[in-house]
Amino acid sequence: MSYQVFARKYRPQVFEEVLGQDSVVRTLRNAIKSDRLAHAYLFVGPRGVGKTSTARIFAKALNCAKGPTATPCGECDPCREIAAGNSLDVLEIDGASNNSVEQVRELRENVRFLPAHGKFRIYLIDEVHMLSTAAFNALLKTLEEPPAHVKFLFATTEAHKLPATIISRCQRFDLQPIRDDVAAAHLLAIAKKEKVALDPAAADVIARAAEGGMRDAESMLDQVVSFCGEKVTEKDVLSIFGFASAAQVAELAGHVLSGDAAAALDLVAAQAEEGKDLGRLLADLVALCRDLLVSEVTAKEMPGRRGELLAPLRGRFPARKLTGLLEIFSAAEAGLRFSPDKKLPLELAVVKGIQLLHTADLDEVLETLAILRGGAPAPAAATRKAAAPAPAKPAAIAKPEPAAPQSSHRADLSVKDAWVKVVAEISARHTIRSAWLEEAQEITEEDGVLRVIFPASAARQIKAPYAKDQAQLVSQLWEKNTGRNVVFRPEATGADTLKAAPAAAASSADDFENDPGIEAAIELFGATLEKEESQ
Repeated sequence: MSYQVFARKYRPQVFEEVLGQDSVVRTLRNAIKSDRLAHAYLFVGPRGVGKTSTARIFAKALNCAKGPTATPCGECDPCREIAAGNSLDVLEIDGASNNSVEQVRELRENVRFLPAHGKFRIYLIDEVHMLSTAAFNALLKTLEEPPAHVKFLFATTEAHKLPATIISRCQRFDLQPIRDDVAAAHLLAIAKKEKVALDPAAADVIARAAEGGMRDAESMLDQVVSFCGEKVTEKDVLSIFGFASAAQVAELAGHVLSGDAAAALDLVAAQAEEGKDLGRLLADLVALCRDLLVSEVTAKEMPGRRGELLAPLRGRFPARKLTGLLEIFSAAEAGLRFSPDKKLPLELAVVKGIQLLHTADLDEVLETLAILRGGAPAPAAATRKAAAPAPAKPAAIAKPEPAAPQSSHRADLSVKDAWVKVVAEISARHTIRSAWLEEAQEITEEDGVLRVIFPASAARQIKAPYAKDQAQLVSQLWEKNTGRNVVFRPEATGADTLKAAPAAAASSADDFENDPGIEAAIELFGATLEKEESQ
């Protein structure tokens, strides 16, 4: 007997053997059990996920000698004939080679004939999207109202090419790509039956490379066994198909996150010299960065070996940086397909990714400025010019007389401690806009009013467009922490000086130079101030 490849030898013959399509299988079996059989079914999905195999099993279930049954026996004549592909009642038609209107008209004439042995005459058209427009139009009437003994089973990888009039006359089933863990387990089961020692890591590599196609995975395993014999290791699989190992992909990601461009480019060059598939390397890098982003956002560790690879990479950058990195790599992956030089797009993506991660963006600059300004001590009056109003000396925080608490929870919390907690919670939400709240000089709570005195430099923040929303937030958090409902009333010492005449404001140009925020910006960027000479 001639050799039979794994993809044919281990093709599903019953519903229980169909992998990863539980919802489709359940619907078909329930339809048979409840006698709710439609006249046309459309199976849609990528290559190698079981569209035609599921259609054949369904045909067996309909024409089995014990059927229609959800569990075809596989032993009766109709079941064996369908499995062998020579059944007179199940006609498999290749849509790519039988796509003319004349052949469809011939099919319309033949549907009148009753089945030879089974209960139904079944037309299984594979790659049905290849039929011509005229052929589809010729099939419409028959498809809508076929004889009671006729069933149509269609399979296609490109449902978007089918006319809407065809799709609307069928029950549609979308088959999903096979999960990597399911495919790897199936490959290990095949290897055990074939008495081949397959390394689980090698099975994982094959499953990942198959991209959800079980037939592709079985064909790759067949090829690897022919090369390796009775023992297959991960190294063998990587060598045959030109893949980089998961450790090498994680190493490349580590270089990018560390900002080591030289090491990252050296690794890419080494992979290219070894004849590795750079497209696959970039795809694996995208998948790793995606898992890293999900792990950072959800604060959950990935299970198994994937989690071990991601552990040293976690916690280095915020999600917004990883999102930008993932966008760069994804764009490079799309461009790599059309680039004559497969190495260049990957190298550019690596360099761009490093630049993105290790260059401060606007949010980081503003946060740094806010921290520098809010954390620095208030400038002394002596550092100001005579024209500048000296800020009031910070006074001791007054503790108001204890009032009857409105709520029992946290009623013993002091005004100062409550303010510290409120500012901390606001800072966690709005780092940039909350720095000025930390400059409070005097805090008092009396008659439902929370009065907080700030230095004159906070006058702009008090009058800013967002001040009203921020005041409401302070009141809400104050009630949350103390149980007392208050109205937040911020005041700036010397705020009236902001209303001075323009001439007086113009005379305080030196104030601008000595402003702590400006000084922090000059120090951060290494900038200098240039005075514009009046004409």
